[in-house]
Amino acid sequence: MELPLLKIGHHASKLPIIQGGMGVGISLSGLASAVANEGGIGVIAAIMIGINEPYIGTDGAQAHIRALKREIRKAKDLTRGILGVNIMVAATDFGDAVRTSIDEGIDIIFSGAGLPLNLPGYLREGNQTKLVPIVSSGRAAKILCKKWLSKFNYLPDAFVVEGPMAGGHLGFKAEQLDSPDFALEHLLKDVIEAVEPFERAEKKPIPVIAAGGIYSGEDIYNALQLGAAGVQMGTRFVATHECDADKAFKQMYVQANAEDLTIIKSPVGLPGRVIRNEFIERINNGEKRPLKCPYHCIKTCDPEKSPYCIAMALECARRGKFKNGFAFAGQNAFRVNDIVSVKELINSLKAEYGVAMSDSLKTQPKLNFG
Repeated sequence: MELPLLKIGHHASKLPIIQGGMGVGISLSGLASAVANEGGIGVIAAIMIGINEPYIGTDGAQAHIRALKREIRKAKDLTRGILGVNIMVAATDFGDAVRTSIDEGIDIIFSGAGLPLNLPGYLREGNQTKLVPIVSSGRAAKILCKKWLSKFNYLPDAFVVEGPMAGGHLGFKAEQLDSPDFALEHLLKDVIEAVEPFERAEKKPIPVIAAGGIYSGEDIYNALQLGAAGVQMGTRFVATHECDADKAFKQMYVQANAEDLTIIKSPVGLPGRVIRNEFIERINNGEKRPLKCPYHCIKTCDPEKSPYCIAMALECARRGKFKNGFAFAGQNAFRVNDIVSVKELINSLKAEYGVAMSDSLKTQPKLNFG
């Protein structure tokens, strides 16, 4: 069974699958290009992309710009498919990352962890980069549509709506994470309804992409049946050979049990879903780590009050050094059983999608997140 195209502006992805951007250094040119080569949209995560660059501690801005340029160019050398960059609004180098991505001709910018209220202001005449905010409510989507229209005469080219089963930093209060009112299927409907009047008035399609807990081909089918134009998946792509993290990082997903997935309060002030390990236990027990912050990568992070540097912790984890770090992961990470190639993963998703389509007459579409 063929999956439908995902159209974002003039781009038409052969698969309605976006690989979620995962920092620090989890999704770089290797993973992004592999996904794009299989017909999906591959995404490089900009946050702390230059953490291993020379002079990162003394000239972090230029270090990140150099690294982002290099990764975009490497990805373009490896694929003719569609590429994106994920840029956190909360990042202190947000503007630099946006300008660099546009200058390098990236196809799509995905932006969340805050509302990218002024994102269209970075575009100049002739730029072809498409802009896709990541939101967690119809209200946020409506605010962005109104703001962008009034200030820039521009509507988002798509929205990603991310539910509370996602990995990493979450745009929800802790008490909302398990509430049925905030389940992805409800958020998806909310955002679709919020953008529809703008689509009609401006005669511009605004596809809405479902994210957070999408694991299987059946999930993809059901999300599309509920009105999504596509899906974004992060967790599934970690356990691939092409993922840019160390093999030990990927193995954490393979070894995780359901009870290992837990919520922490991140130093940046947001809840985050992680795989529990010794480092997390030490922090939960009040063991403050010696903290010297050479980065100040997130606007909301206060180094004087933070028990640890999240950039350092995530970089340690990326290299497989879990004594001083931890892995972000989606709620379904425990379902990962082995490490496969991106091609094998895509083929399995296609097969599962086909089975779900064949069975669709027997069951009512419903997101089933394990």
